[in-house]
Amino acid sequence: MHFLHSMIRVRDLDAALTFFCTHLGLKEVRRVDVPAGRFTLVFLGAPADIKDGSETSPLVELTYNWDPEDYGTARNFGHLAFEVDDIYATCARLAAAGITINRPPRDGRMAFVRSPDLISVELLQKGAALAPAEPWTSMPNTGVW
Repeated sequence: MHFLHSMIRVRDLDAALTFFCTHLGLKEVRRVDVPAGRFTLVFLGAPADIKDGSETSPLVELTYNWDPEDYGTARNFGHLAFEVDDIYATCARLAAAGITINRPPRDGRMAFVRSPDLISVELLQKGAALAPAEPWTSMPNTGVW
């Protein structure tokens, strides 16, 4: 068995791509428009999973249904998790872009943010946890993740 991708339904494809590509750093590797089914699929990969221009698994599939649908709060999905080189720098960059850090990396190891479609995204420090540091150590949780 080989893990291929996780699918997330998104309400606003442009907002989702800004979040996942511009802010998180994923790259669009494939797009499929299906006019007969009235949806678009966009496959995203982490830079480390794209070798010589070809994607490898795992991928995130954004499914954009052209007709409006109510997906609720999206808590039923769970979360995506990404390993990052420096959790403090990543969270600082996301916060500077206006993204709420729902669960700050107080332990130097783990943080949570949410996409515009309320999908929780876990960020995990690559390797050992970083030493606790401000402003993260005393920052409270915000919202849910």
